Amino acid sequence: MTRVPVLEIGGTHVTAALVDMTTGLPVTDSLVRRPVPADAGAAEILDSFAEAALHLAAPAEAHWGIAIPGPFDYAAGIGKFRGIGKFEALHGIDVGAELRDRLPHPRAISFLNDADAFALGEHHSGAAARRRRSVCVTLGTGVGSSFLCDGHPVTKGATVPPGGRAHCITVDGLPLEEVVSRWAIRTRYARAAGLDGPAESPDVSAIAALARRGDRQAAETISGCFTTLGRALAPWCAAFRPDVMVIGGSMARSWDLIGPALRAGLTTGAEAAGPEADRTVAAMDLCTARRPDDAPLIGAAHWTLGLRTEDEPPEEAALAAAPAPGLAHRAARP
Repeated sequence: MTRVPVLEIGGTHVTAALVDMTTGLPVTDSLVRRPVPADAGAAEILDSFAEAALHLAAPAEAHWGIAIPGPFDYAAGIGKFRGIGKFEALHGIDVGAELRDRLPHPRAISFLNDADAFALGEHHSGAAARRRRSVCVTLGTGVGSSFLCDGHPVTKGATVPPGGRAHCITVDGLPLEEVVSRWAIRTRYARAAGLDGPAESPDVSAIAALARRGDRQAAETISGCFTTLGRALAPWCAAFRPDVMVIGGSMARSWDLIGPALRAGLTTGAEAAGPEADRTVAAMDLCTARRPDDAPLIGAAHWTLGLRTEDEPPEEAALAAAPAPGLAHRAARP
């Protein structure tokens, strides 16, 4: 039985687990979750990663999979964090070499983007299973994304944003995360409610709770932000032609509010892009993640076993010849 040791690193935590490749799922009693001091020095941050990892009964010479947010040089294992408010001390640090010194004689360490790990986990064991083409979006502090074709992350070509990352999209003249993110939602609600600023605003889950209780400003904030997200994603869905869009991340817990707004925005954006885009987006399923908590762990394990490719899937090469939707498109307003 193959058990693959993996880490999922977030801005506030690190989760370690062994993934049983017979079942395709994490071994329940192996899961370890620890806080991460994202604003600490490099040694303290790296020690927090290793502290979680060392709780696993991982054999020597194991191949570790590590899901970590960007910006990061995943091939070289070097942090590129600068000006993003977390892991700044890891900028320019060879994280792979540092972890090799801290882990129990690993044979190899493979890094991948946390959104790609989530998407691969949903592809192998979740809501994107048995789907050829999927777009997976994570909604937390910001907007993460991965575009999968036959289980391969597509990171180049005319059918996806640069790197396959939705945060590169500009909508209504603004970067996407200035319109849809934890900060953007709190800012929009503060403005609508007459508060001094986002620091005075409740968090997103509380704004959603207010919306359910009939608070007009809260309802309009949630609806407006996620309708805009749908409009921003619609041209890329039309270009990539996914079978399904899977939504994960902490905000997906408010799916009763987010789902209808997102679908409305996708519809509006697709209608503005033309009949073919409208048909493509209308045929696309939209759902929440089936394995929201452990998909990144599952995806990281599959990554270590070589279930990946650096080559563009053949179908992507043909689709890449199509004109791109454009990075700075002005999505049609509802």
